[in-house]
Amino acid sequence: MDFTLTEEQKQVQLRAREFAFKEVLPTAKETDERGEFPIHLVKRMGELGFLGGPIPPRYGGSGMDYLSFALVYEEIGWACSSVRGFLAVHLGLHSMCILDWGTEEQRMTYLPKLATGEYIGCYALTEPSAGSDVASMETRCHQDGDRWVINGLKHWISNGNVAHTALVFAQSDPTLRHKGINAFIVKTDTPGFIREKMVNKELGHRASDHARLIFENMRVHESQMLGPVGSGFKVAMAALDHGRLGVAAGAVGVLHACVDACVKFSRYRVQFGQPIEDAATATPDIQHKNAFLQPVGQPRHKRQDV
Repeated sequence: MDFTLTEEQKQVQLRAREFAFKEVLPTAKETDERGEFPIHLVKRMGELGFLGGPIPPRYGGSGMDYLSFALVYEEIGWACSSVRGFLAVHLGLHSMCILDWGTEEQRMTYLPKLATGEYIGCYALTEPSAGSDVASMETRCHQDGDRWVINGLKHWISNGNVAHTALVFAQSDPTLRHKGINAFIVKTDTPGFIREKMVNKELGHRASDHARLIFENMRVHESQMLGPVGSGFKVAMAALDHGRLGVAAGAVGVLHACVDACVKFSRYRVQFGQPIEDAATATPDIQHKNAFLQPVGQPRHKRQDV
C-alpha cells in the first residue's frame, strides 16, 4: 500500500499545519484554562475551507477526499483538541449527516451556510439516561398536523450554546425501540428550544462548548425531518461514523504533540551538566518554534528510533 501524499493533499496538510501553529496554538492554553471556546476561529476555518471538508462544491463545500480531511483533523488536534472537537461535531456529525440524509432542499438551505461558518451546527443525541443505549432515549415527539411536537432533555451537547442549527433525535413510539426514533433539523431560535451552559472539566476539551438542551412543546415543520419517519437511529449511527474519523485523526495529532513536548523537554532539561537527550544525537541547530513548518511530508522534529 502506498501512503505517499499527493501534491494536493500536501497543500491541505500545510495549510492546516500553518493554521494550527500560527492561529490555534497561541491561544490554546488560555482558552483551555478559561473554559472558553475560541469562537473567532470558526469563520477563519470557513475561509480556509476546513468547514467545507468533504462537502461537494455545489453545496459550498471544499470537496476534499477523506485522507485530506483526516490531515486537517490531525494538524488541528496537535494544537488544540477543543477546536478539533468543534470541527468533528460541526462537520462530521452535523453537516455530513445532512449531506447523507437530507433532501436537496435541505442540503441547499443549510450546507452552504455551514461551510462558511455563518451557521454553526450541533448534534443533540445524548441524554442523562441514554448514551450508547440510544433506543432508551426519553425525548418524545408526536405529529400534530404538519408539525412535530418535541419535548425532552439532552446534555453534553458540543457546540450547543453557539449553534444555529441542531440535529435533534426524538422517540415517537417507545415500543418500537430504535425503529421509533426520528431526526430533525432544528433552528436554535425555535420557540421552546432552551439551552443552558454546562461546565466542562474534561481533560483536553475544557475549551469546548457544552450545553444542556431542553425542548418544551417545541414545534417543527414536517419538512425539517431528516430522513424518513422512523429512520432516526440509522441517521444517528451514520453520523457517528463520520465523527469517528475526527476522533481518530485528532488523537494522532495529540500523540504528535506529546512526542514534540518530550523531545523539547529532553533537549533543554540539563542534568549532570548536559541535556538529558543523548548529546551524540542532539540536533540543537533546529529551533523548536520552526520545527512545525518543515516541508510537508517531513517530520516536525528529528528523533532517534527506539
